This record gives sequence, structure tokens and C-alpha cells, in this order.
Amino acid sequence: MNRHAWLLVSLVFGIGYWAGAGLIPPGPWRIVLKGGGVAALAVHALIRSDAQTRPIALVMALGALGDVLIEGSLVAGALAFLAGHGVACRFYGLRKPVIVASCAVALAVLAPLASGNPATALYGLGLGAMLGCAWLSRFRRDLVGLGAALFAVSDVLLFARMGVLAGSPLPALLVWPTYYFGQVLITLGVVGV
Repeated sequence: MNRHAWLLVSLVFGIGYWAGAGLIPPGPWRIVLKGGGVAALAVHALIRSDAQTRPIALVMALGALGDVLIEGSLVAGALAFLAGHGVACRFYGLRKPVIVASCAVALAVLAPLASGNPATALYGLGLGAMLGCAWLSRFRRDLVGLGAALFAVSDVLLFARMGVLAGSPLPALLVWPTYYFGQVLITLGVVGV
């Protein structure tokens, strides 16, 4: 099989979901399309990784699980993503704990401000820790760090859609591409094409 096959499958699903989400009615096919993008990234990462980089496949698998679960339950989806952030933090390593803690606290404050829901602070804490660990990791900042930052932007926009940007078209336009392409950059930064 072509070494790029799973990456191409991911792009078809990821871009297809973004382009067709408004055309495909809610239901199983839409969920498959949505989860398929990051699930295929997980397979790409599993195939292309070695023993040291293999945990990124689990991070992507948890992201795909979150994509699917969030369609039925915001809490279940958030828990899958939070688990992925925890695995990612352990994988990236904790360098410069003060900076990582600052990112974590900043997003723990920003999430409830954007959403209007104090319960989002816990998720923001995990998201911020993942961002800080990714940014300071041994991996390329222009890929992994930028990808983690795009993931964080996506989630802040998602929170804002529930709160300060309710009714705005901006989150609907940007949540998926910032999230999905963030995941692509993270995967490519760790295991390559």
C-alpha cells in the first residue's frame, strides 16, 4: 500500500466533512465522515511511527473518538479529548513547567469566559497543558506547536459558539478546519508524511 494512502484518506474525510457537513443530514453517515478524518490520521501515525513516537497514534485515536462521541454527548466527547490531551502531555514531556502551567491556567480562564459555562474550565486546563507541552516539545514547533495552537483556537471558538459568539457564523466556518488541520500538522510533525 502507498505510504501516503492513510494520509490521503484522512484528507478526503476531513475536507469532505468540512465541505459537506451542511449537505449531509445528521446521522450515521455524517458521524462516519466526521470521525474518519482523524481516525485515518491515527492509522497513518501507527504505520509511520516507531516505538518512541507511537503514542501519537493513541492521541489521534482519542481525538477521533471525541469527534464521534461529541455528536451524541458534549461531555463524553470532551472526556475523550481530555484523555487525548493527557496522553499528549505525557508523550511530549513536561519542559519548563511554569510556561506549561501558564498556558493551562490561561485557557482554564478563557474557556469559561468564552462559553459562559464555568464547567469548561477543567477542559481548558487540559487543553492549555497540551498546548504548552506541544509548543515546548522536542518536535518541530512549526508543525506540532502550530497544530496544537490551531486545536486550541478551534476549541475556544467552539466555546465561544456556546457563549459570546452565539449566533455568529464565524465559529461554524472555522471550528472544523482549525481543529482538523491542527491534528494533521501535529501528526506530520511527529511521524512525517
